Amino acid sequence: MKVPLLFVFVWLAFGFTVPSFAQQKDTAGPPESEQAKQIVALVEKASTLIDSKGKSIFPEFRKTGSEWRIGDTYLFIDDLKGVVLFNGGFPEREGSDSSSLKDSNGKLFQVEFVKVVQSKGSGWVDYMFPKPGQSQPSQKWSYVKAVNIDGTAGLVGAGFYPQ
Repeated sequence: MKVPLLFVFVWLAFGFTVPSFAQQKDTAGPPESEQAKQIVALVEKASTLIDSKGKSIFPEFRKTGSEWRIGDTYLFIDDLKGVVLFNGGFPEREGSDSSSLKDSNGKLFQVEFVKVVQSKGSGWVDYMFPKPGQSQPSQKWSYVKAVNIDGTAGLVGAGFYPQ
């Protein structure tokens, strides 16, 4: 009689637990959207150019009105130590060390970029960051990918603000 009662408790516990796991969303990336797909395509295309042309392609990425800079979307390129090599939205940050930058929630987003490219090669990171020309942070999703920049390991990324 004790075994069937134990079985009932296990079955009930399992029955209430499994559905809650099944309803959890994958937080590895932003909700599927056309904007997210465009960011991935942009970064993939840029990574191919960086791997083949190195830093010589950077001036092309800076051109306003080109496919590389549309609205709030721009490319950024860093080495894996956190040094900003290129930033289409905040060019004044180029040459600076961004490894200790925290978002408004305390997230070391540059460190997260590096973790993603070292563990998976590419992926999404969410954080709070101001839009170009603004000081208030907004939620941002960035897609980052590992690249080889003239023999140096780095990453290229671009992001969007879903609101």
